[in-house]
Amino acid sequence: MMTILAQVVPTAKTEENGVGNHPLSCVRFKQPDPIATDHKAAYNSWVKEHPSALRMFERMMKVAKGKRIVVFLDYDGTLSPIVNNPDLAFMSDEMRSAVRAVSKYFPTAIISGRSRDKVKEFVKLDDVYYAGSHGMDIMAPPKPPTSDGKQHLPVNRKGNEGSFQPAKKFLPAIQEIFTTLEENTRKIKGARVEDNKFCVSVHFRQVREEDHEVLKEKVKSVLESYPDFRLTWGRKVMEIRPCIEWNKGHAVEYLLENLGLSNSREVFPLYIGDDRTDEDAFEVIKSRGQGCPIVVSSVPKDTKAHYSLQDPEEVHLFLSHLARWGKTSSSFSRSSAQTEDLLMKTKLFVDVNDRRCRQMGTVLSFRGLHRSFVLSYFGSRIFSSAYSCGSMSC
Repeated sequence: MMTILAQVVPTAKTEENGVGNHPLSCVRFKQPDPIATDHKAAYNSWVKEHPSALRMFERMMKVAKGKRIVVFLDYDGTLSPIVNNPDLAFMSDEMRSAVRAVSKYFPTAIISGRSRDKVKEFVKLDDVYYAGSHGMDIMAPPKPPTSDGKQHLPVNRKGNEGSFQPAKKFLPAIQEIFTTLEENTRKIKGARVEDNKFCVSVHFRQVREEDHEVLKEKVKSVLESYPDFRLTWGRKVMEIRPCIEWNKGHAVEYLLENLGLSNSREVFPLYIGDDRTDEDAFEVIKSRGQGCPIVVSSVPKDTKAHYSLQDPEEVHLFLSHLARWGKTSSSFSRSSAQTEDLLMKTKLFVDVNDRRCRQMGTVLSFRGLHRSFVLSYFGSRIFSSAYSCGSMSC
């Protein structure tokens, strides 16, 4: 038996139809797309194994309560959408504001395959840690100015000021590889070679499928002359890296050690990423038995992550609620915190369901429902106070 889907769409009231934006007055019936239906069924089955981090937010925070939360974030596909041109992978101002808000309450690190300078240029925040080249180039936020007004660089675990670069000796060879690959792939339309300082990325998202194998062979032929390097794969990208035992998982361990939390049982690491290179970090967090690895994906995939988010839009929602939770935990008395906690929970409910409604094409106003609920439960005084202090925004 075939299921008929109903789609709710907005309609304008006219003299002819005499109806307006009422759900029952604007229902259209359509046959389901078999491919879309199969995809949805597979995704729903996968989500049972990797529940939405938005829906599990309260449970996560109950476990994290009283512990030191540390936030690790991938960049491409997590803080910014995946785009054809990697130079145009800009994060939104709203996402930047959410990351900034999170970093006020929790140590926050951006761990990317991009060069450290490049990802910092995209993010444009000073109070976060940056780990570029899959963690082979790590820099902590600058220390606050001293009494003499001087700004000092952070100190790495060897006691030296500046960045931590375990693959520094490979820099000359990496530049040679980059130059050779640029020349050898020039004639393959859509191929793009990116210098990420401690690794070289060959993007083929815009390369015709019939040219993929040709590009792959050209990359392999260059690597034959450099036995100290290896080839790894990401989302529509090949990456040439030094053969050292270092990846995003090692970067997580290094940063926790730098924060003095490597052996602490009172730490709660959160890692959000979408790429197979993030799996190394997921594995580290799982092996610690602390924290939550969260994968960003709208399709089923093999992952070591506990929870999932569909796309950068859901990442933004999650980070916004995490920042709000951090503010609640640090700024309110017990009674006020309980009030703010319930406000936060209703806001989370509204955001998740409001997004679902937009995806389904419905016109139900969950935000109106949210205001009505809070007004009836708390009274206008608390509602007005909570909104005026900036703890919630609808």
